[in-house]
Amino acid sequence: MKLSKPLAPSTTIGIVGAGQLGKMIACSAQKMGYKVATYDPNPTSCAFAVSNWYKVAAFNDREALLEFARSVDVLTYEFENIDGPLIEEIAQDTDCFLPQGSKLLLLSQNRLTEKNWLSSIGLPVVNYEAVLSQDDLKKALTTIGLPAILKTTRLGYDGKGQIRITDSTDVTEKKEEINRLLESPCVLEAKCSFELECSVMVSRDQSGTIELFPISENVHRSGILHSSLVPARISQVIRDDIHLMARKIAEEGQLVGVLGIEFFIEKTPSGEKVFINELAPRPHNSGHYSIEACNFSQFDQHVVAITGRPLASIKLLSPVLMVNLLGQDMPLVKDIWQNEKNAVVHLYQKGEAKVGRKMGHVTFLDSTVEKVIKKADLW
Repeated sequence: MKLSKPLAPSTTIGIVGAGQLGKMIACSAQKMGYKVATYDPNPTSCAFAVSNWYKVAAFNDREALLEFARSVDVLTYEFENIDGPLIEEIAQDTDCFLPQGSKLLLLSQNRLTEKNWLSSIGLPVVNYEAVLSQDDLKKALTTIGLPAILKTTRLGYDGKGQIRITDSTDVTEKKEEINRLLESPCVLEAKCSFELECSVMVSRDQSGTIELFPISENVHRSGILHSSLVPARISQVIRDDIHLMARKIAEEGQLVGVLGIEFFIEKTPSGEKVFINELAPRPHNSGHYSIEACNFSQFDQHVVAITGRPLASIKLLSPVLMVNLLGQDMPLVKDIWQNEKNAVVHLYQKGEAKVGRKMGHVTFLDSTVEKVIKKADLW
């Protein structure tokens, strides 16, 4: 379904999920004159503070979510760990408007489905095999080889729901851990010996126009995104490959809004190769740099797309380094405020600062990539 005309200011955008991404979508929507309603089972969700109204209910509460969807003018979601089949039902409801649809959501909710789809449209992923039992694992290890990573097909994020299998002894030593993982369907992926991780935010509006944000160069620690550097230090050939893949995914997936795509870049004797790691059909942590470093943020672009307006042409205004603030990093905030006068600190107001929990991020801008890289020394 496509809007016949853009949604007018003062109409209401409903956001399923009220974490930090929902909060930032809400802030972008409100500065454009829209009202915002948010939906989340957590009564202390941080996006509630910037909502015109909100509803506390489970993501799989069919009646509550349908009532919410019918009470807003346009519906979106902030992350993919929600009830996909229920969102698909809402997408088919003539009284609800979900311009994102459910295709990319359902694909990205299952690692195996996602990889099968990417392969079917001719895009490169690492070798993988479905694993539903110990026998499947033995066969997959023979086919894939070692090292490899065993991952649950659903609900894993920030390094959760996965086990690295480096050699044959790991299969024995990590048997209990592997058995727990195999209580759910899994996929075994070949370990990619990448030299670099990158991501790109791609946006597409309801008329099919596509705009790409600058590619970020990412560093992960313990499975959690640590930092994103823009522009990424990659060759033009790799940049062109990533752009082509992102456009194809946006078109084939019928994207409306923004989509984050993560890539591995591997050096081989014959040159560099790009593999797609995973998709996130909504704003993404690695795109936070765009709030200060671009003329339009990923959140602005998402709101523009879902409300039926044409996309902005994205421009990078400054080299930038975005660093996540986890619970254990919070003591550093006062030092950043005191000593880094050009840094922009975002705190999400999520409550207890637990180790490994994303509590905020800080953005460093400077005139060159070399200068912003030096800010990483703070960590």
